[in-house]
Amino acid sequence: MSEDLKFLQENIETILDTMADGLFTVDLSGRITYWNKGAERITGYSKEEALGKHCNIFEGETCKGPSCDTGIMKCGLFSLGYIENKECTFQAKDGREVIILKNARILKNKLGEAIGGIENITDITSLKKIKEEITDLQSRLKKIYSFENIVGKNHKMLNLYDLIKKAANSNASVLIQGESGTGKELIANAIHYLSSRKDYPLVKVNCSVLSETILESELFGHVKGAFTGAIKDHAGRFEAANGGSIFLDEIGDISPLIQMKLLRVLQEKEFERVGDNKPIKIDVRIISATNKDLMQLVDQGKFREDLYYRLKVFPIHVPPLRERKDDIPLLVDHFIKKFNQENNKQVYGCSPEVMRTILNYSWPGNIRELENALEYAFVVTDAPEIKLEDLPIEVIQPKDQNHPPTISSERDLLPKDQSSSSTLSPKDHLRVVLEKHNWNRTKTAQALGISRVSLWKRMKKFGITKN
Repeated sequence: MSEDLKFLQENIETILDTMADGLFTVDLSGRITYWNKGAERITGYSKEEALGKHCNIFEGETCKGPSCDTGIMKCGLFSLGYIENKECTFQAKDGREVIILKNARILKNKLGEAIGGIENITDITSLKKIKEEITDLQSRLKKIYSFENIVGKNHKMLNLYDLIKKAANSNASVLIQGESGTGKELIANAIHYLSSRKDYPLVKVNCSVLSETILESELFGHVKGAFTGAIKDHAGRFEAANGGSIFLDEIGDISPLIQMKLLRVLQEKEFERVGDNKPIKIDVRIISATNKDLMQLVDQGKFREDLYYRLKVFPIHVPPLRERKDDIPLLVDHFIKKFNQENNKQVYGCSPEVMRTILNYSWPGNIRELENALEYAFVVTDAPEIKLEDLPIEVIQPKDQNHPPTISSERDLLPKDQSSSSTLSPKDHLRVVLEKHNWNRTKTAQALGISRVSLWKRMKKFGITKN
């Protein structure tokens, strides 16, 4: 035996006592034969208290099975030969609950015969508590950042969530106002499905896509023979929504006739089918939405003032995306997860350059435009990260942005001392343009009058890199 090995054997107990983990051994009867300092710290039992005791001394141990009292040979350790990363809880000597990660192996002699077992325990109580706190925090943040599929943490969105909950708790008519693409329909959904009417229908009508005659029939229904083509009685959307809610989108586009009939529904809770004089009583909550300034339409004589005030008993304004740009990273993450699932892709995010471009863009089409832009990027990209060239050209080069004048020819960007009779190859020309703009692809593409995608393809074709 070497001196080093002899030294190791003589000092093995000191070495094991320096471990942070608990370590103990048992014989074939399940009696504890070794107990290190780590086991003392974790369990609260000293070596003197543990040695010679059965290994089931822990109160309330969740790893302990019914066979633990009948001998270690019936323990799961000996049926499998090992125990790996098994999470258990037990009660320490002082009564506190301890969560451990258990690993165990069979101990054998030189003949390969089992002589007992050795077990390592790691205290993960603090880690579990931290994990639970993180999970709880994530859950609370999710509730803050996502409300009934409406994503946002901006203070204006938090106020909006509060208004939605208050609107849901009443039967007042709601008027949702906001620019196109801000998610007014999602808000209508949230109000209905959070309300006491959630078990009844939510019927939706886009008032801007139907003519006056068709819209009148769709809303209020008609009787047989009311007009040419009315071959049978037809129930309207208000009847279909009875007990529930009706969402009238683009309410600012309805005609004076429809305005008058709608006012009667709000005042009398009844209407008549087209071609009939029999009133029909209904119980419907009206939620309307518009991207127009209804008050301005009232001033212009295009919208009834009495109807306007009936519709806007509970007004809700939806802020445009440009007023809550701190929500854009959340929305990007939301849509990337959505499109990954829909397209069976594994795009993990977008480049810093893309995020800067997205944050600098004004998004006149609001959330709908952002969603469409990211869906376009998903179609274009084959990479795990969205690059700038994957975005639509109108996002990369917005019309309202001041661009440098387009250069008619790559040769126009050559150095002043370059001869006009130069015979530079297209590859060298492209490199000169890139160097002229310090390898900024966006500025280079703008200067050449081409898209970033086309520039990237040319660079790839010629094998041009900055190095």
